[in-house]
Amino acid sequence: MPEGDTVFLACHRLDEALSGQPLVRGELRHPRLSTVELAGRVVSEVRPAGKHLLIRFEHGRTLHNHLKMDGAWHLYPPGGRWRRPGHQARAVLATADQVAVGFALHDMRWIPTAREPEFIGHLGPDLLAPDWGPEHEAEALRRLTAEPDREIGLALLDQRIMAGIGNLYKTEVCFLLGRSPWTPVAEIDARKAVRLSHELLLRNAWHPEQTTTKSLRRGDQHWVYARRTCLRCGNPVHRGTQGQPPDARVTYHCPRCQP
Repeated sequence: MPEGDTVFLACHRLDEALSGQPLVRGELRHPRLSTVELAGRVVSEVRPAGKHLLIRFEHGRTLHNHLKMDGAWHLYPPGGRWRRPGHQARAVLATADQVAVGFALHDMRWIPTAREPEFIGHLGPDLLAPDWGPEHEAEALRRLTAEPDREIGLALLDQRIMAGIGNLYKTEVCFLLGRSPWTPVAEIDARKAVRLSHELLLRNAWHPEQTTTKSLRRGDQHWVYARRTCLRCGNPVHRGTQGQPPDARVTYHCPRCQP
């Protein structure tokens, strides 16, 4: 599943490509939305909310969508060849200069902008909110510590606590905390967990590469995520499953560095 920084960058690129220009083509390839006419409408802005994308139009309408596991937005020049099959396209928004294609989009809705809180109001503080500050950190900390017996790996993935963390950053935050993902929240430095989550997402928000080690060299980008050996100590990384189906997720940890 795309992380919050991936959604943030996608929204930034869509905003640059579409905002302020009338659409010359606008298709929503979804049974419930197939009659929505977007051609001629003007996008006012594209904004992320955690892992949700909000494409706001003038006159108070929003196209809400979520990438889930396999969704993506691509930008092409007019007439450019798509990199994914056409049958996967769920939205096509084109200006005179750019074509934005949303593939495998989930939870796509055409709603009044005033109703956005119905679909994103449950989210915790957005780790990539432009005005992130002490109030956001304090609220995230309050939510994180509200269930002290909960496993930290599961808590970090809960978008109701902090919005934006996915499996990659969950794994790497636990490594940097020096604790396994199964450690109860009460036994970790919760404030440090919040700050690491914000720091790692922000560090990668403006480029597609995702590094938690500050290195972009191939093979050195992550400490334990999807690795066979720990980048720090060289010992074998353990791969396990955390959570209950259908929400169970693969996780990684180094038993030596994360007792």
